[in-house]
Amino acid sequence: MFLPEEPEEEFELNIVPMIDVIFAILTFFIVSSLFLTRSESLPVNLPKAASADMQERTRITVTVDESGEISLNQDAVALEALQTSVRDLMGSTQESVIVINADEAVSHGQVIAVMDELRAIEGATLGIATRQPE
Repeated sequence: MFLPEEPEEEFELNIVPMIDVIFAILTFFIVSSLFLTRSESLPVNLPKAASADMQERTRITVTVDESGEISLNQDAVALEALQTSVRDLMGSTQESVIVINADEAVSHGQVIAVMDELRAIEGATLGIATRQPE
């Protein structure tokens, strides 16, 4: 007695769920990378300027917070030691961009004193950080 063979079902690989998982993982990495920001200074309330321009090469950041305290790359420093500390950071590089993050509540005289100390450093280009108006 001969029984006809039943045709076997062909094997199918459904890749739609795999694509969904890959897109979910990709979305997770994209969203999580948005929160990875590099902060080189302490948070201060920056003044607005219509002519604000992004500096391409920021190497050294000097922050003057609202109480007048000075920080060099997030490390507190006295005004008298600022010039020496910046020169040590510059090392053998001939030119550096120094960005001053000064809170808008800081007195004008304090910012000028910081700028005066930094201007005496040869090869240092000064920039003042601002934020663009909304």
